[in-house]
Formats: sequence, C-alpha cells, structure tokens
Amino acid sequence: MIVVTGATGQLGRLVIKHLISKIGASEIIAAVRTPEKARDLSALGVQVREADYSRPETLKAALRGAEKVLLISSSELGQRAEQHRNVIEAAKSEGVSLIAYTSLLHANTSPLELASEHIETEEYLKESGVPYVLLRNGWYTENYLASVAPSIEHGAFIGSAGEGRISSAAREDYAEAAAVVMTSEKPQAGKVYELAGDESYTLAELAALLSQESDREIPYVNLPENEFKSALESGGLPEPVAQLLASSDVGASKGGLFDEQGELSSLIGRPTINLSEMLKSTRA
Repeated sequence: MIVVTGATGQLGRLVIKHLISKIGASEIIAAVRTPEKARDLSALGVQVREADYSRPETLKAALRGAEKVLLISSSELGQRAEQHRNVIEAAKSEGVSLIAYTSLLHANTSPLELASEHIETEEYLKESGVPYVLLRNGWYTENYLASVAPSIEHGAFIGSAGEGRISSAAREDYAEAAAVVMTSEKPQAGKVYELAGDESYTLAELAALLSQESDREIPYVNLPENEFKSALESGGLPEPVAQLLASSDVGASKGGLFDEQGELSSLIGRPTINLSEMLKSTRA
C-alpha cells in the first residue's frame, strides 16, 4: 500500500495518475482533508481516506496498513513543520517502512525564506527513526507561467529575480519522479534527490520567449522585493502568498533555484518538459 497525502492537490493528483500506471489503483490510498473532493479518485479504484495534517486523530487511521507514504508538503505557510511532524508521528506509530517527503531544492543551503520549514521537517525525519527519502523539488514552471496573461495585458513581466538562473520543471515531471521513487524496487531510504529542470533561464529570457510567442514586446522589469510584493497584492494575491513569491524571487537572484545536475530527467528516464513547450501550451 502506498499513501499519497494531499492527494487532491495539483501535485498529488498527478502523482496518483502516474502511480496508477505502475501499480493497481487498489494499492493506492489518497489521504485527503475533504474526501468529497476526491470522488473522481475513488471512481478510479483508489482508496480515499480522511487525513487532515492539523488533526492528528485522522492521520493514524489514514495511514493504517501502509507500507510507504508520500508526504506532500503542506501549503499552509507557518504551520507546515508542525503539520508534517503530525504525519511523521502517525507513520512511525503505524510502522511505515518508508516516507518520501517533497522538500525544496538544496534546502539545507537554500537562500529562500521558505526553506526553513523544509529544513525543520528534514531534521525531524532524521530524528524519527523512520526510513525516509527526500525529493527536493525545484520551482514549478507553472509558478511563472501564471504571470503570462497579466504580463501580456500590462506589457511587462515583473519580478525580483535579477539575473538569477531558474531551473524549473513542470509539476508533471516532479509527479512522475515521485511515482518512480515510490514504486522502485531499489532501496530508497537515505537518498536525497535534488530535482530540477534540464534547462535554466533568467526571467529576462522568459520575457523574451513570451515576446516571441505573443508577437508583442514584453520586457522584463526587475523590481525591489517590496515593490514586487505590492504589485502582486494589488493583482489580488493574499499577502502571505505575495510575500512568498517576492522573497523566492530574491532567493532566485542568489542562485537558489538553479541546478544543473540533471537528477530529475535521469530519474524519470526522459528530458524534462521545456519552457518553450509549456509557454506555447499556456498561450494555447
């Protein structure tokens, strides 16, 4: 049995899709906060169980009978470390043989502010005694492609990443990698995967690609962190999300989102989906 937590999230659903292609759906447990939102997964033959990161009493039952658990990191900033600890404690109590955790690219040396809760979770995993593997995911390309429409509308792509190179990859790539690790016959405990896209780019290069694709001149405008955060908030993003994205861009300017080891494509056995292809798909 393989449990996927946060299974109704964007990454979780993709992981389950790839798992189904590798093992029987009946061997997969979708652990979700709101089971009603997972009816489509249940229809595929996946077991759906309630699992709220903030309600430990739901977690033991959700993980019962599981051999492996994919702990997809929580999206609730400031609460993640405690929530992850709850899942790890439940996994330990239920005798799970392996936890795979979706951490952050080079978390232990990352200049990104959001690294702190990932580091805390990694440390707790080490202390727990449960065998674990770290899937240190880089940036999702979709994070930047969400800005394509407003960039075309306003005639500029804004950010705070300076000349920092970004080795992002599609959620699809990270999801497939997680499924490969969870179903691998090779021992995974103790491994640390630094996962990132095959290509890297600056936001100026992304803006140049967008200009070509849209037949409009879309320059990249680099802003101070506070100005970028304010612009994101004025565009409708909640303050914590705006702060996360702005500070992450600053981290990118310091090399925090760059990696050229190629571990992700090696793991999934194919090149990662390139930026140009994803941009064309977004525009379409």
